[in-house]
Amino acid sequence: MPTLGRFHYLEALPPDGLSQARLRGAGSGLLGTLVLIHGFPLSARMWEPQLALAAQGWRVIAPQLRGFDGTAAGSVAASVDDFAGDLIDLLDGLHIDHAVIGGLSMGGYITLALFRHAARYFRGMVLADTRAQADPPEAAAGRQRMLTAVRERGAVAAADEMLPKLVCDATRFQQPAVVDALRAMIMSNSTETVAGALIAIVARPDATAVLPTIHCPTLIVVGDQDAITPPALSEDLRRGIPGSSLVVVPDAGHMSNMEQPAAFNAALASFLERRV
Repeated sequence: MPTLGRFHYLEALPPDGLSQARLRGAGSGLLGTLVLIHGFPLSARMWEPQLALAAQGWRVIAPQLRGFDGTAAGSVAASVDDFAGDLIDLLDGLHIDHAVIGGLSMGGYITLALFRHAARYFRGMVLADTRAQADPPEAAAGRQRMLTAVRERGAVAAADEMLPKLVCDATRFQQPAVVDALRAMIMSNSTETVAGALIAIVARPDATAVLPTIHCPTLIVVGDQDAITPPALSEDLRRGIPGSSLVVVPDAGHMSNMEQPAAFNAALASFLERRV
């Protein structure tokens, strides 16, 4: 995994043999940069299926958020703004002036926070299995209960709580390797990292007012069986963001990019080609 100072990230570049005719319109030999922000309580490795988009001419970067996957990238984050600030530092360090930036679940919260602070970086936006609204009281109470359990039992408490909700039944029974990969990602994180991210999620501001200010091309993706952020919440995003498009991925839960990577990648590739 490449590093830049205190930052870790996954990266995939277009193959050297990619047709120059395909890239001629990009000027620099790249169609652009795609930055994908991982969800809670996972790691950048959740985006490994999307690294294949590099074959179409995109530089794909999946940052490891501070502390996740055993990294020691600074202190534990206290807010989504902390994570957004880290991403600004990483983009500047990699000399990326603008990119298509997106995230899934918590990664979507961070994407919206990053746009609120630094819209200039956004050539396009992707919001997957996420929401703009702050947590309703019952969801916030559930996160507080999880926080208590994590402080007592560590990352295993988050795994026990989250795994049944992250994927749909079909994935659970037909793709056990996906469930195993998710558990491994969760268990790679320290108690402090998981607890800090939970606090950041609970404290995040409602981002509904940000939506009408988003004028870059925007793709919204959601699994049709997402139990954490159901499709109705993605429809709220579509209505709130001018000109945005929504793709519902069949036979997928909250982890639509891992459960149905071919469908997810097809939606993202079409968006990148036609809208960006």
